[in-house]
Amino acid sequence: MPHPESLAEPAPSAHRVTPPYEHLLLTEDGPVARLVLNRPQVRNALSVRMSDELIHALERIRDSTTVKVLVVEGAGGTFCAGDDITEMPRWGNAHEIMRRVTGYQHMADTLEELDKITVARVDGYAVGGGLEITMACDFVVAGQSARWGMPEVDVGITPGWGGTTRLTRLIGRRLAKEVNLLGALHPAARAVQLTLWNRVVADEALDEAVAELVDVLLSKNQQALRQLKFLLDSGAEADLKTAQAFEKFSAGLTGAVNGAWQVPDADQAAGVAGFREKNALWQQRRALARDFWTDGPLPDGP
Repeated sequence: MPHPESLAEPAPSAHRVTPPYEHLLLTEDGPVARLVLNRPQVRNALSVRMSDELIHALERIRDSTTVKVLVVEGAGGTFCAGDDITEMPRWGNAHEIMRRVTGYQHMADTLEELDKITVARVDGYAVGGGLEITMACDFVVAGQSARWGMPEVDVGITPGWGGTTRLTRLIGRRLAKEVNLLGALHPAARAVQLTLWNRVVADEALDEAVAELVDVLLSKNQQALRQLKFLLDSGAEADLKTAQAFEKFSAGLTGAVNGAWQVPDADQAAGVAGFREKNALWQQRRALARDFWTDGPLPDGP
C-alpha cells in the first residue's frame, strides 16, 4: 500500500524565497550590510519561513562584490531565541528532520565562509540557534545584559548546526558538555571569559562599539582581511603542516597582489595564450607530452 505524501515542511532553501522578506531586514550602506532578524514578538525565533529567508539573504551577501562587512542583529532588544519550537511538529519524520538540519548547516556554513568580515551584535537572548549564529560570525560584541546558552536538552532535542561542533572547537570539550548537558543561561561576561565572544559593553554603548569595530575593519587592506580569515578558519581545521602550507601560499599571493607577481620561470600566461592560439609553444608542449610514457612502466607494456 503506497505511503501518503509527507505533510512536513521542506528543508530550508533559498529557492522558495522572492524578496521582499517577511521576517528579515537586509540593508546595505556602501561596504556595510546589516541583517536584522525581525520577529521580535517571539524573540526572533527562527521559523520555517525565516530560515528560508536567512539562507537567501546570506547567499545574496555571499555573491555581493561591494559588501565588505556584515552586521547581524535582532530586532526588539533581543538577538535570537533559536529555532521556533512550536513549529517542530511540522519538521516531519527522522529523515525529513535530517534534511532540514542539512539546510541549517548549509546556512551556518555560508555565514562562516563569507569572504566578508561578519559581526554579531548581541543584546537580549542568544540561545540555541541564536548562539549558533554567533559562533559562525567572525566577531561578537554583546551588551552587558545579554544571556546565552544551549537549552535544547530540556526540550529533549540536540543541537544541529554548531552547538556541539563549533562550540567544542571554540571552548573545548569539557565546557561544551557543561553548556549542553546542563542547559543553563549564562551572562554575557562568561562568554568573553570562555573566548566564545569578543567583547561585552554597557547596553547603551553597544551600537557605538559595533560602529567603531566596523570602522577599524574598513580601514584595512580588504584583500589581507580576506586572506587572513581564510587562513585562520582553514588552518584551525587542519594539521600543522597543512596549515603552514596555507600560510606559505598566502604569503606568495600577498606578494603577487602587491605587485611582485612576475616569477622568471613562470610563463606569464603564455600557456593560456598558446592554447587559445594553438601557437608554436602549445604545439611543442603537446607534442612532447601527448604520448609520453603511455605504454606503461614495463618494456612490454602493462
